[in-house]
Amino acid sequence: MNAPAHPDHLLPQLNLRDVPPELITALKARFAERCSTALVVCEQHGRDESSFAAPPPSAVVFAESTADVAEAVKLAAQYQVPVIPFGVGTSLEGHLLAVQGGISIDVSRMNRVLSVNAEDLTVTVQAGVTRKQLNEEVKSTGLFFPIDPGADATLGGMSATRASGTNAVRYGTMRENVLALEVVTASGEVIRTGTRAKKSSAGYDLTRLMVGSEGTLGVITEVTVKLYPLPEAISAAICSFPSIEAAVRTTIQIIQLGVPIARVELIDSNTVRMVNAYAKLGLREEPMLLMEFHGSPSSVKEQAETVQEIAADLGGNAFEWASTPEERTRLWTARHNAYFAAIQSKPGCRAISTDTCVPISRLADCLLDSVSEADASGIPYFLVGHVGDGNFHFGYLIDPDKPEERATAEALNHTLVARALSLEGTCTGEHGVGLHKMDFLVTEAGTGAVDMMRTIKRALDPLNIMNPGKIFTL
Repeated sequence: MNAPAHPDHLLPQLNLRDVPPELITALKARFAERCSTALVVCEQHGRDESSFAAPPPSAVVFAESTADVAEAVKLAAQYQVPVIPFGVGTSLEGHLLAVQGGISIDVSRMNRVLSVNAEDLTVTVQAGVTRKQLNEEVKSTGLFFPIDPGADATLGGMSATRASGTNAVRYGTMRENVLALEVVTASGEVIRTGTRAKKSSAGYDLTRLMVGSEGTLGVITEVTVKLYPLPEAISAAICSFPSIEAAVRTTIQIIQLGVPIARVELIDSNTVRMVNAYAKLGLREEPMLLMEFHGSPSSVKEQAETVQEIAADLGGNAFEWASTPEERTRLWTARHNAYFAAIQSKPGCRAISTDTCVPISRLADCLLDSVSEADASGIPYFLVGHVGDGNFHFGYLIDPDKPEERATAEALNHTLVARALSLEGTCTGEHGVGLHKMDFLVTEAGTGAVDMMRTIKRALDPLNIMNPGKIFTL
C-alpha cells in the first residue's frame, strides 16, 4: 500500500513494522467480523482531526469488553506489533496515526455506563462512553459531568489525553476528575488504578500516570469520574469588545477578583464571522467573550452584575443574555463548531491547530503578540480560548498542496509555543503532545524529565507496542 504524502517533520516517526499474516489470521479467528482489514475501515481509523497523514493500520479490532482488548493486545505482543487505541477520532495532534504500523483497537462499542453512585457523586463507565451520553444517562439524578472539550469525545480518550475544555476554570480538567481506571497493559494484563474514594496515600499514583499518557502505556477500558450537582441556576451571556486586548484584560480581572465564573471563552472577530456564516447567527463581528454562570439565582445574579461592570469599564458592550436552555445550547454549539466553521470558510483547507496555556497574568502578553504575528503572515486563522485558565487555541488554515503555507503556519506555531514557554507556560494546555509537540516537550520539561518518561515507557512497554512514536522517541 502506498503511503500518502506527509509533512517532513513526520518523517522521523515513520518506521513501519511488518504485520505478519499470522497475526491477522489469529485476530480474525478470535474476533470474526469484528476484525476488519477493509481499506475504508482502516483508513477511517488511521486519521484524526490533525493535518498529518500516515499509512493506515493493517487491521481494526472492534472490542466489546475488557477481555477483548486484553486478548487483542496479547496477540499483538506475541508478534511485537503496535497497538493504537481508538475512540471517536477527534484528537488534533496525530495521536491515532499508525506511524509505525500495527493494529487499531476501537473501543467505541464499549459504551455502557456501569454504575452510578449518586450519593458519592461518582460514576464508572466503559471507555467508549461519550461525554454527551454520560450526561444523558445521569441527568435524572440531578448530577452532571462537567468536562467539555467541545467534541463529543469518549471518556477513555479524554482520560488518555488529559482533556479539559470550556468548564475547566470552574471544575478542573480530567486530571482532577478521574478517580480510578481499568487499564490493559502492554502484556495484556488487566490492572486497576485508584478507587472511588476521594483521596488516597496508597503507593504510586498510577491513575495520574495513565491520565495523559496518550495510549503509550496501556489501553484504558474503564473510567471512574466525579460528578457534580446540576446548578440551581445557569445563565449565559455574550459581550463584544473593541479589541482582543480589552476582552483579555476583562478576563484577567474576573479571575483575579475571584469571581467563580463557570465558563469564559474568547472568540476573535475572524472566528465570529466564520461561525455566523456556518451557524446562521447574527453575532456582532467583534472580539467576544462568551460566559456562563452557575449557582443559586442570587449568586448567579451577583456574578453576572460584577462581570458586566468589569466589562463595561474596559469597553465591553452589547451584553446579551441567554437564560433558557435552548438559547444557551445554541450559543455553545456555535462555539464548539468553530473548528468546522473555520474549515468550511476555506474549502479544501486543512487546519494546523495548536494550543498553549500560560499563567493568567501573562495571557495578554502571549496572546496579543501572537495575534499580531498571525495577522502579519497573511495566513487565514481562527482563534478561540478557554481564557479563564490562560489557555487558547489558534488554527492556521492552509492549502495542503502549498508547502509554503504549511511552512508559514508551522513557523507561527513555533514562535507561539516558544513565547508561551518563555512566559512559564506549557506547549499544550489540552491537545496533548502526540506528534506535533514532541520537540517542544523536551524544551519544556528538559532532557532529564523526558529521559525519565522514556525509562517508565521502556519498563511498562519493553516491546514498544503501545502507540509508539508519540510524545517522544525511544
